[in-house]
Amino acid sequence: MPLRRDPPGRDRPRPRVEAPRPKSKPRMGRAATDAKLAEERATVLSRNAVSRETAESLDRYVELLREWQRHINLVSPATVPEVWTRHLEDGLVLGRLAKGVTRWADIGSGAGLPGLVLAILMRERDGGHVDLVESNGKKAAFLRAVVRELDLPAEVHARRIEDCASVIGAADGISARALASLPDLLDLVAPLAPEATLWFLKGRSHEEEIADAAALWRFDMVKHSLDTEEGAVLLEITTPRRSGEG
Repeated sequence: MPLRRDPPGRDRPRPRVEAPRPKSKPRMGRAATDAKLAEERATVLSRNAVSRETAESLDRYVELLREWQRHINLVSPATVPEVWTRHLEDGLVLGRLAKGVTRWADIGSGAGLPGLVLAILMRERDGGHVDLVESNGKKAAFLRAVVRELDLPAEVHARRIEDCASVIGAADGISARALASLPDLLDLVAPLAPEATLWFLKGRSHEEEIADAAALWRFDMVKHSLDTEEGAVLLEITTPRRSGEG
C-alpha cells in the first residue's frame, strides 16, 4: 500500500491570528475639554448654590489640578473633562449636609477630593479648618500648592493615617473618598475619633460593604444618595463601636 503523504506544510504551526483590540476612547482635545468643563461647571453650580468667591476658588482649583495632572496622576485622565460632576460636586454636597462640622480631617486626600473642596467652603465658616492627610509625597506637594495659592484654612500632613492620631482625634468630621472598604475605614478611624461623625463617599458596591462592616461593628448610619454617579452614596456614620462592646 503506498504511503500517504501529507500536503507540504501540513505540520507547520499555523500563524497566530490576534483578535482585534478594542479601540480606546479617544481623548478630548483642549478645546473640547474646555467646552465640556464649562458645561459641567454650569450644571454643578446650578445644583449647588455657592458664593462668587467660592466659585472663583473652585475654578482656580480645577486649573491647578489640570496643570499638575500633566506631571502626576491625580485623577483618572478620562475623567478630567467631567471633573466638576465626577469629583468636585461630592465635596459640595458633603459641605452642605455637614453644616455643623467646622474641624475636618480628610484622610487619604489624594487630589484633595473632597478635602480641598471642603477647605474652600470652610473659608466662609467661622473656625473652619481642614487637615489633609496624604502619605504620597507628590500628591501632598500638590495639596500644599493649592492651599498656599488659595490661602485656605487647611494643613497638609504627609504621613500615614496611623501616624496622625492627634489630628484625627481633634476632628468633629472625618471624610474619605475611594480610600478603602468600609470595614477597613472603621478599623482605621473609629478608635481614634469615637465621637466624630464619619462621612464616607461610596460607589455602587456600598451595600456589600455595609453588610461586611455590620458583621464587625455597630453604628448609626444615614445613607444619602448622590447624583454624581450611578449607585453613589454618602454614608453618614455616628457612634461606631465594635460588636460586643457596650
